[in-house]
Amino acid sequence: MPSIRRASSTVLMLAASLSASAVLPHSAIAQVQQPGAVEQEGPTAAQSRQVVTRPVAPDAMGVERGAQPDGIVPSAGVELYQRMGVTLPPLPPEKPYTGPIDEAYGAFQRGLYVKALDVALKRASAGDAASQTLVAEMMSKGLGINRDAKTAAFWYGQAAERGDPAAMFQYSLLLMSGRYVPADKKKADDYMRKAAEAGNSSAQFNWGQILVSDNPGDKGFKLALPFYERAAKQGVADAQYAVAQLYVNMKGVPEEKKAEARRWLERAAKAGFDTAQLDMGIWFVNGVGGERNYDKGFEWLRIAAHRGNVVAQNKLSHLYIEALGTRPNPVEAAKWYVLSRRAGLQDAALEDFYLGINDEQQRQAIDAANRFRRQ
Repeated sequence: MPSIRRASSTVLMLAASLSASAVLPHSAIAQVQQPGAVEQEGPTAAQSRQVVTRPVAPDAMGVERGAQPDGIVPSAGVELYQRMGVTLPPLPPEKPYTGPIDEAYGAFQRGLYVKALDVALKRASAGDAASQTLVAEMMSKGLGINRDAKTAAFWYGQAAERGDPAAMFQYSLLLMSGRYVPADKKKADDYMRKAAEAGNSSAQFNWGQILVSDNPGDKGFKLALPFYERAAKQGVADAQYAVAQLYVNMKGVPEEKKAEARRWLERAAKAGFDTAQLDMGIWFVNGVGGERNYDKGFEWLRIAAHRGNVVAQNKLSHLYIEALGTRPNPVEAAKWYVLSRRAGLQDAALEDFYLGINDEQQRQAIDAANRFRRQ
């Protein structure tokens, strides 16, 4: 059956992008000094105070199903019928589609890139914005034709002028970087804003970042929050993380939104965002955004530590020493401290602990750290 015409933003599901980086507060909640409290601050400003600085592409969403340490995989949920062991009922029949069929996009979906490009080029030359975006995408990726980033930039520009949200987003990134087109921040910001207002999730997040960068303090956060929220609802993990942080830290946030902070952070953590996994562990241990739960805090810090998050490795060492969410294990504690110390994170308390264990335990910890690095 031929594929139906989709909104042009779906054309760019494979597109890579650059984030307009901005600094946001990193859960600077004042912690009560009591047993079990884990400091929220990281070793450096870059590690502990930037909410998001990584690229956010249109496909930066969803639950990560890749391998996790010792078989740990964030759950995507289990349907009720599956839990009961009952066969799922048949799906209701799909309603027949009676709208226009996009031959170019249908061929693109089936991997028939040469055919898709041939059809799309004809329509693009006639001024069809969606086809121009598809041509730009295929040229930028080398699908059905040799990769030609400069010509792709031209077609992104043509589609952006005609108001295609996905093209406006991509063309904005090109204007920011000055690659293949002259750099123009004002024009880039204008296209990013228009793409965000038109519903492009990646543009919504990045426009929020721009607002924070251009408007220091609470003003920028208040302007950005609605765009973060829209992107978060569309599944952008970085936006979900930003929403959680702002709900907890920003003044004037309604109580009903504050109550949702942990849920948004957990969605970002389950999507595989290791900084969200780190904070999820810290929030559970410290009781931020809800009740304390040392077991869950330990689980999330362990996942983030295995993914290479240095701060999580440091915090995990403390949990093994204090037996919070796990049994005390001096060798495991020392292993994670050795790993975080090698990465440049100093901790006087953990250094004292390490020097206090015996030589055999130190040897085992170093061997375990070396095995982890080789893996």
